[in-house]
Amino acid sequence: MSRPLLETRQLCVTVGNKVIIDRLDLNLAAGERLAILGRNGAGKSTLLSTLAGLRKPAAGTVLFAGDDAAGLHPRQSALRRAWLGQFQNDPFGSTVLETTLTGRHPHLGRWDWETSRDAALARDALSAVGLRGMEDRQIHTLSGGERQRLAIATLLTQEAPLYLLDEPLSHLDLNHQMAVLELFAGTARNEGAGVVMVLHDPALAHRFSDRALLVHGDGQTEIGPVDDILTAATLSELYGYGLRQIEDRGHRCFIPE
Repeated sequence: MSRPLLETRQLCVTVGNKVIIDRLDLNLAAGERLAILGRNGAGKSTLLSTLAGLRKPAAGTVLFAGDDAAGLHPRQSALRRAWLGQFQNDPFGSTVLETTLTGRHPHLGRWDWETSRDAALARDALSAVGLRGMEDRQIHTLSGGERQRLAIATLLTQEAPLYLLDEPLSHLDLNHQMAVLELFAGTARNEGAGVVMVLHDPALAHRFSDRALLVHGDGQTEIGPVDDILTAATLSELYGYGLRQIEDRGHRCFIPE
């Protein structure tokens, strides 16, 4: 049996003296999609950065394909997982294509230049997020939604087996939200990638994930198949507001009471 792409063993995450994740055991198989949901400030982004190996856990272990993430060189980590943060910082000017090509840096030697294959991968990724034809645009001229899609294209160019996405739908209109979720669903289905997403819409989490992890912010977590765990009862408790569940053509949505 192949090792999980991502695994945690008795993972504890703290902010200051507050425990937000307490002894989490998690594993993510190839091709599996996991949604993380919780209130604002519950620790979803902090957990995701810990899963990415960018933040040291208070206790426990994070493993990438069986290897302790804490012992990996940053380049090795970048070959194992691709991480999308909430905010994109662009201190220097560059073009859309140049930015996308930075996703290939983990695959290059110290003095290597990008090859024609690298450029082709970057152009394909830009096409996948609807940015083909904008390769020569300066990134500072992009809208917030275009910049978000560029960040996603850069991740796709990285070709890591595991994607950790912190609010990937930020700044996106409905059309592009659905396109991005379909894109990662296809990447999981066709390429066996693992996908972990922090999402705010339980209906989209139910539609585009296999399992969900609910983060309550006090150390308590719940994890399970989306059909079992994304219900009006569990979500009403999670968000502290009553929700009503509606089923339509195989999809589940939730509206406030």
